[in-house]
Amino acid sequence: MSTDQNEISFPTVPAPDEQAQRQAVARHEQLTKPVGSLGRLEELGVWVAARQGLCPPRPFTRPRVVVFAGDHGIASHGVSAYPAEVTGQMVANFLAGGAAVNVLANSAGATVRVVDMAVNTDTPPVVSARKVRRGSGAIDREDALTDAEVRSALEAGRAIADEEIDSGADLLIAGDMGIGNTTPAAVLISVLTGTEPVAVVGRGTGIDDNAWMRKTAAIRDALRRARKVLNDPVALLRTSAGADIAALTGFLAQAAVRRTPVLLDGVVVGAAALVAEELAPGARQWWLAGHRSAEPGGPLVLDHLDLTPVIDMQMRLGEGSGALTALPILIAATRVLGEMATFAEAGVGGPTESEATGPKS
Repeated sequence: MSTDQNEISFPTVPAPDEQAQRQAVARHEQLTKPVGSLGRLEELGVWVAARQGLCPPRPFTRPRVVVFAGDHGIASHGVSAYPAEVTGQMVANFLAGGAAVNVLANSAGATVRVVDMAVNTDTPPVVSARKVRRGSGAIDREDALTDAEVRSALEAGRAIADEEIDSGADLLIAGDMGIGNTTPAAVLISVLTGTEPVAVVGRGTGIDDNAWMRKTAAIRDALRRARKVLNDPVALLRTSAGADIAALTGFLAQAAVRRTPVLLDGVVVGAAALVAEELAPGARQWWLAGHRSAEPGGPLVLDHLDLTPVIDMQMRLGEGSGALTALPILIAATRVLGEMATFAEAGVGGPTESEATGPKS
Protein backbone atom coordinates (compact mmCIF):
# COMPACT_ATOMS: atom_id res chain seq x y z
CA MET A 1 0.00 0.00 0.00
CA SER A 2 1.43 3.37 -0.95
CA THR A 3 1.48 6.29 1.42
CA ASP A 4 -1.37 8.73 0.96
CA GLN A 5 -0.21 12.26 1.72
CA ASN A 6 -3.58 12.93 3.35
CA GLU A 7 -2.62 10.52 6.13
CA ILE A 8 -0.23 13.18 7.40
CA SER A 9 -1.59 16.69 7.27
CA PHE A 10 -0.73 19.96 8.94
CA PRO A 11 -3.18 22.68 9.93
CA THR A 12 -3.30 25.85 7.86
CA VAL A 13 -0.16 27.88 8.47
CA PRO A 14 -1.01 31.28 9.96
CA ALA A 15 0.39 34.40 8.34
CA PRO A 16 2.82 36.67 10.20
CA ASP A 17 1.30 39.73 11.90
CA GLU A 18 0.88 42.50 9.32
CA GLN A 19 0.03 45.12 11.93
CA ALA A 20 3.22 44.45 13.88
CA GLN A 21 5.13 44.60 10.62
CA ARG A 22 3.68 48.03 9.77
CA GLN A 23 4.41 49.26 13.29
CA ALA A 24 8.00 48.06 13.02
CA VAL A 25 8.52 49.86 9.71
CA ALA A 26 7.08 53.04 11.24
CA ARG A 27 9.24 52.69 14.35
CA HIS A 28 12.40 52.41 12.26
CA GLU A 29 11.49 55.73 10.68
CA GLN A 30 11.51 57.31 14.16
CA LEU A 31 14.79 55.89 15.43
CA THR A 32 17.85 58.13 15.70
CA LYS A 33 19.30 57.42 12.26
CA PRO A 34 18.53 58.22 8.65
CA VAL A 35 15.76 55.94 7.37
CA GLY A 36 17.26 52.85 5.76
CA SER A 37 20.78 53.61 6.93
CA LEU A 38 21.13 50.27 8.70
CA GLY A 39 20.22 48.45 5.50
CA ARG A 40 19.17 44.84 5.87
CA LEU A 41 19.50 45.06 9.64
CA GLU A 42 16.29 47.08 9.55
CA GLU A 43 14.51 44.48 7.40
CA LEU A 44 15.50 41.70 9.78
CA GLY A 45 14.15 43.55 12.80
CA VAL A 46 10.84 44.08 11.00
CA TRP A 47 10.82 40.37 10.08
CA VAL A 48 11.16 39.39 13.75
CA ALA A 49 8.46 41.83 14.89
CA ALA A 50 6.00 40.38 12.39
CA ARG A 51 6.73 36.82 13.56
CA GLN A 52 6.43 37.74 17.22
CA GLY A 53 3.32 39.81 16.57
CA LEU A 54 4.89 42.52 18.68
CA CYS A 55 6.54 45.89 18.13
CA PRO A 56 9.07 46.53 19.42
CA PRO A 57 10.09 42.86 19.33
CA ARG A 58 11.37 41.00 22.36
CA PRO A 59 15.01 39.94 22.49
CA PHE A 60 15.33 36.20 21.98
CA THR A 61 15.63 34.41 25.31
CA ARG A 62 15.93 30.77 24.25
CA PRO A 63 17.28 30.18 20.75
CA ARG A 64 17.47 26.43 20.32
CA VAL A 65 19.36 24.26 17.82
CA VAL A 66 18.07 20.78 17.04
CA VAL A 67 20.47 18.59 15.04
CA PHE A 68 18.81 15.65 13.30
CA ALA A 69 21.26 12.79 12.74
CA GLY A 70 20.95 9.78 10.47
CA ASP A 71 22.90 7.46 8.23
CA HIS A 72 22.14 6.82 4.56
CA GLY A 73 22.52 3.60 2.63
CA ILE A 74 23.86 5.48 -0.37
CA ALA A 75 27.01 6.32 1.64
CA SER A 76 28.27 2.76 1.10
CA HIS A 77 28.46 3.45 -2.64
CA GLY A 78 31.42 5.78 -2.51
CA VAL A 79 29.66 9.15 -2.57
CA SER A 80 31.38 10.62 0.51
CA ALA A 81 34.94 11.36 1.54
CA TYR A 82 34.25 9.98 5.03
CA PRO A 83 33.17 6.53 6.22
CA ALA A 84 29.63 6.12 7.55
CA GLU A 85 30.98 5.45 11.06
CA VAL A 86 31.67 9.17 11.38
CA THR A 87 27.96 9.94 11.91
CA GLY A 88 27.84 8.08 15.21
CA GLN A 89 31.23 9.47 16.22
CA MET A 90 30.04 13.00 15.56
CA VAL A 91 26.91 12.45 17.66
CA ALA A 92 29.24 11.64 20.54
CA ASN A 93 31.25 14.76 19.72
CA PHE A 94 28.08 16.87 19.83
CA LEU A 95 27.20 15.47 23.23
CA ALA A 96 30.73 16.19 24.48
CA GLY A 97 30.49 19.78 23.25
CA GLY A 98 33.37 19.51 20.81
CA ALA A 99 31.76 20.23 17.43
CA ALA A 100 31.40 23.44 15.46
CA VAL A 101 27.70 23.60 16.32
CA ASN A 102 28.56 23.59 20.04
CA VAL A 103 31.16 26.33 19.77
CA LEU A 104 29.00 28.54 17.58
CA ALA A 105 25.93 28.00 19.75
CA ASN A 106 27.88 28.93 22.88
CA SER A 107 29.13 32.05 21.13
CA ALA A 108 25.63 33.10 20.04
CA GLY A 109 23.81 32.24 23.28
CA ALA A 110 21.95 29.21 21.91
CA THR A 111 21.64 25.68 23.24
CA VAL A 112 21.92 22.42 21.30
CA ARG A 113 19.82 19.27 21.20
CA VAL A 114 20.84 16.23 19.16
CA VAL A 115 18.28 13.69 17.91
CA ASP A 116 19.28 10.30 16.51
CA MET A 117 16.70 9.43 13.88
CA ALA A 118 18.63 6.79 11.92
CA VAL A 119 22.26 6.55 13.01
CA ASN A 120 23.65 3.14 12.11
CA THR A 121 24.96 2.43 15.60
CA ASP A 122 23.76 2.55 19.18
CA THR A 123 23.61 6.01 20.73
CA PRO A 124 22.69 7.11 24.26
CA PRO A 125 18.99 7.10 25.20
CA VAL A 126 19.07 10.86 25.59
CA VAL A 127 19.32 11.19 21.79
CA SER A 128 17.77 7.94 20.52
CA ALA A 129 14.31 7.98 22.12
CA ARG A 130 12.64 8.70 18.76
CA LYS A 131 14.96 6.66 16.56
CA VAL A 132 13.12 5.17 13.57
CA ARG A 133 15.72 2.73 12.23
CA ARG A 134 19.45 2.21 11.71
CA GLY A 135 20.46 3.78 8.40
CA SER A 136 18.21 4.05 5.36
CA GLY A 137 17.78 2.33 2.04
CA ALA A 138 20.15 3.10 -0.84
CA ILE A 139 17.90 5.50 -2.71
CA ASP A 140 19.29 4.82 -6.18
CA ARG A 141 17.82 1.31 -6.05
CA GLU A 142 15.35 1.10 -3.13
CA ASP A 143 13.13 3.23 -0.94
CA ALA A 144 14.81 5.05 1.91
CA LEU A 145 12.00 4.16 4.33
CA THR A 146 8.83 2.12 4.66
CA ASP A 147 5.39 3.72 4.86
CA ALA A 148 5.32 3.28 8.63
CA GLU A 149 8.84 4.65 9.04
CA VAL A 150 8.23 7.84 7.09
CA ARG A 151 5.10 8.51 9.13
CA SER A 152 7.02 7.89 12.36
CA ALA A 153 9.81 10.22 11.31
CA LEU A 154 7.45 13.03 10.31
CA GLU A 155 5.52 12.69 13.54
CA ALA A 156 8.78 12.67 15.52
CA GLY A 157 9.83 15.94 13.90
CA ARG A 158 6.46 17.46 14.66
CA ALA A 159 6.59 16.30 18.28
CA ILE A 160 10.14 17.61 18.74
CA ALA A 161 9.07 21.04 17.50
CA ASP A 162 6.19 21.00 19.97
CA GLU A 163 8.50 19.94 22.81
CA GLU A 164 10.94 22.74 22.15
CA ILE A 165 8.29 25.42 21.71
CA ASP A 166 6.39 24.26 24.79
CA SER A 167 9.68 24.42 26.73
CA GLY A 168 10.09 28.08 25.82
CA ALA A 169 12.14 28.12 22.62
CA ASP A 170 11.42 31.41 20.84
CA LEU A 171 13.71 30.80 17.86
CA LEU A 172 14.50 27.40 16.36
CA ILE A 173 17.51 26.42 14.29
CA ALA A 174 17.42 23.16 12.36
CA GLY A 175 20.69 21.30 11.82
CA ASP A 176 21.76 18.01 10.27
CA MET A 177 24.43 15.35 10.62
CA GLY A 178 24.81 12.29 8.42
CA ILE A 179 27.52 10.98 6.14
CA GLY A 180 26.03 10.82 2.64
CA ASN A 181 23.09 13.10 3.44
CA THR A 182 23.84 15.63 0.69
CA THR A 183 22.98 12.92 -1.85
CA PRO A 184 19.30 12.53 -0.85
CA ALA A 185 19.19 16.30 -0.35
CA ALA A 186 20.34 16.79 -3.94
CA VAL A 187 17.68 14.37 -5.19
CA LEU A 188 14.91 16.25 -3.37
CA ILE A 189 16.18 19.63 -4.57
CA SER A 190 16.54 18.43 -8.15
CA VAL A 191 13.09 16.89 -8.38
CA LEU A 192 11.28 19.77 -6.64
CA THR A 193 13.03 22.56 -8.54
CA GLY A 194 13.14 20.77 -11.89
CA THR A 195 16.93 21.00 -12.05
CA GLU A 196 19.22 18.53 -13.80
CA PRO A 197 21.39 16.39 -11.47
CA VAL A 198 24.70 17.80 -12.67
CA ALA A 199 23.61 21.29 -11.57
CA VAL A 200 22.80 20.11 -8.03
CA VAL A 201 25.65 17.77 -7.18
CA GLY A 202 28.24 19.29 -4.88
CA ARG A 203 31.48 18.13 -3.31
CA GLY A 204 29.80 17.49 0.05
CA THR A 205 32.52 16.41 2.46
CA GLY A 206 35.20 17.21 -0.11
CA ILE A 207 34.96 14.33 -2.58
CA ASP A 208 37.32 13.89 -5.52
CA ASP A 209 36.32 13.73 -9.19
CA ASN A 210 35.70 9.98 -9.20
CA ALA A 211 33.45 10.17 -6.16
CA TRP A 212 31.67 13.15 -7.71
CA MET A 213 30.90 11.04 -10.79
CA ARG A 214 29.62 8.20 -8.61
CA LYS A 215 27.48 10.65 -6.68
CA THR A 216 26.08 12.15 -9.88
CA ALA A 217 25.17 8.70 -11.20
CA ALA A 218 23.51 7.78 -7.90
CA ILE A 219 21.45 10.96 -7.96
CA ARG A 220 20.48 10.37 -11.58
CA ASP A 221 19.23 6.86 -10.75
CA ALA A 222 17.47 8.03 -7.59
CA LEU A 223 15.73 10.78 -9.55
CA ARG A 224 14.10 8.21 -11.83
CA ARG A 225 12.42 6.78 -8.77
CA ALA A 226 11.67 10.16 -7.19
CA ARG A 227 9.89 11.58 -10.24
CA LYS A 228 7.22 8.88 -9.99
CA VAL A 229 6.04 10.30 -6.64
CA LEU A 230 6.75 13.97 -7.25
CA ASN A 231 3.20 15.05 -6.41
CA ASP A 232 3.05 13.21 -3.07
CA PRO A 233 5.42 14.82 -0.52
CA VAL A 234 5.19 11.96 1.97
CA ALA A 235 5.86 9.34 -0.68
CA LEU A 236 8.77 11.46 -1.91
CA LEU A 237 10.31 11.40 1.57
CA ARG A 238 9.74 7.67 1.80
CA THR A 239 11.36 7.06 -1.57
CA SER A 240 14.23 9.52 -1.57
CA ALA A 241 15.00 11.01 1.84
CA GLY A 242 15.67 9.17 5.10
CA ALA A 243 14.38 9.40 8.65
CA ASP A 244 16.54 12.39 9.53
CA ILE A 245 15.36 14.48 6.58
CA ALA A 246 11.75 13.37 7.07
CA ALA A 247 11.93 14.42 10.72
CA LEU A 248 13.45 17.75 9.70
CA THR A 249 10.49 18.22 7.36
CA GLY A 250 7.96 17.63 10.13
CA PHE A 251 9.94 19.89 12.46
CA LEU A 252 10.00 22.81 10.01
CA ALA A 253 6.33 22.50 9.11
CA GLN A 254 5.19 22.30 12.73
CA ALA A 255 7.29 25.28 13.79
CA ALA A 256 5.42 27.35 11.21
CA VAL A 257 2.07 26.02 12.39
CA ARG A 258 3.10 27.05 15.93
CA ARG A 259 4.06 30.57 14.78
CA THR A 260 7.69 30.08 15.78
CA PRO A 261 10.46 31.55 13.61
CA VAL A 262 13.13 29.23 12.26
CA LEU A 263 16.62 30.10 11.10
CA LEU A 264 17.43 27.69 8.27
CA ASP A 265 20.90 26.24 7.78
CA GLY A 266 22.33 24.71 4.61
CA VAL A 267 21.52 22.36 1.79
CA VAL A 268 20.18 19.37 3.76
CA VAL A 269 17.87 21.50 5.89
CA GLY A 270 16.95 23.38 2.72
CA ALA A 271 15.91 20.15 1.00
CA ALA A 272 13.66 19.32 3.94
CA ALA A 273 12.26 22.86 3.78
CA LEU A 274 11.23 22.35 0.16
CA VAL A 275 9.18 19.31 1.16
CA ALA A 276 7.80 21.02 4.27
CA GLU A 277 6.48 23.87 2.12
CA GLU A 278 4.67 21.28 -0.01
CA LEU A 279 3.14 19.65 3.09
CA ALA A 280 2.30 22.93 4.84
CA PRO A 281 1.93 25.70 2.23
CA GLY A 282 2.99 29.07 3.59
CA ALA A 283 5.44 27.61 6.10
CA ARG A 284 8.27 29.46 4.39
CA GLN A 285 6.90 32.74 5.80
CA TRP A 286 8.22 31.61 9.18
CA TRP A 287 11.71 30.73 7.97
CA LEU A 288 14.72 32.95 7.56
CA ALA A 289 17.69 31.71 5.52
CA GLY A 290 20.72 31.91 7.77
CA HIS A 291 23.25 31.60 4.97
CA ARG A 292 23.82 30.73 1.34
CA SER A 293 25.38 27.28 1.26
CA ALA A 294 28.45 26.73 -0.91
CA GLU A 295 26.77 23.53 -2.14
CA PRO A 296 25.20 24.04 -5.60
CA GLY A 297 21.77 23.07 -4.31
CA GLY A 298 21.77 25.79 -1.66
CA PRO A 299 20.98 28.76 -3.96
CA LEU A 300 18.38 26.65 -5.77
CA VAL A 301 16.52 26.16 -2.50
CA LEU A 302 16.65 29.86 -1.66
CA ASP A 303 15.41 30.86 -5.11
CA HIS A 304 12.56 28.34 -5.01
CA LEU A 305 11.41 29.46 -1.56
CA ASP A 306 12.10 33.15 -2.31
CA LEU A 307 14.38 33.51 0.70
CA THR A 308 17.32 35.92 0.99
CA PRO A 309 20.23 34.67 3.12
CA VAL A 310 21.54 36.71 6.03
CA ILE A 311 25.18 35.88 5.23
CA ASP A 312 27.28 34.26 2.53
CA MET A 313 30.47 32.86 4.07
CA GLN A 314 31.05 29.97 1.64
CA MET A 315 30.12 27.48 4.37
CA ARG A 316 28.98 23.89 3.72
CA LEU A 317 29.43 22.05 7.01
CA GLY A 318 25.83 21.62 8.08
CA GLU A 319 25.08 20.95 11.77
CA GLY A 320 23.32 24.33 11.95
CA SER A 321 26.69 26.10 11.69
CA GLY A 322 25.73 28.60 9.00
CA ALA A 323 22.50 29.55 10.77
CA LEU A 324 24.35 29.99 14.06
CA THR A 325 26.93 32.22 12.39
CA ALA A 326 24.04 34.42 11.25
CA LEU A 327 22.24 34.37 14.61
CA PRO A 328 24.17 37.27 16.22
CA ILE A 329 23.14 39.48 13.29
CA LEU A 330 19.48 38.58 13.82
CA ILE A 331 19.85 39.24 17.55
CA ALA A 332 21.43 42.62 16.83
CA ALA A 333 18.64 43.52 14.38
CA THR A 334 16.01 42.66 16.98
CA ARG A 335 17.72 44.71 19.68
CA VAL A 336 18.25 47.72 17.43
CA LEU A 337 14.52 47.92 16.74
CA GLY A 338 13.64 47.40 20.39
CA GLU A 339 16.32 49.40 22.21
CA MET A 340 17.39 52.35 20.04
CA ALA A 341 15.95 55.66 21.11
CA THR A 342 13.52 57.54 18.93
CA PHE A 343 14.20 61.11 17.91
CA ALA A 344 11.60 62.27 20.45
CA GLU A 345 13.04 60.18 23.29
CA ALA A 346 16.58 61.37 22.65
CA GLY A 347 15.69 64.98 22.01
CA VAL A 348 17.33 64.77 18.61
CA GLY A 349 15.95 66.59 15.62
CA GLY A 350 14.32 64.20 13.17
CA PRO A 351 14.26 64.33 9.38
CA THR A 352 12.57 67.26 7.68
CA GLU A 353 9.25 66.59 6.00
CA SER A 354 10.87 66.43 2.56
CA GLU A 355 13.47 63.95 3.80
CA ALA A 356 10.83 61.83 5.51
CA THR A 357 8.42 61.71 2.61
CA GLY A 358 10.78 62.01 -0.32
CA PRO A 359 10.69 64.55 -3.18
CA LYS A 360 7.31 65.66 -4.54
CA SER A 361 6.64 65.99 -8.23
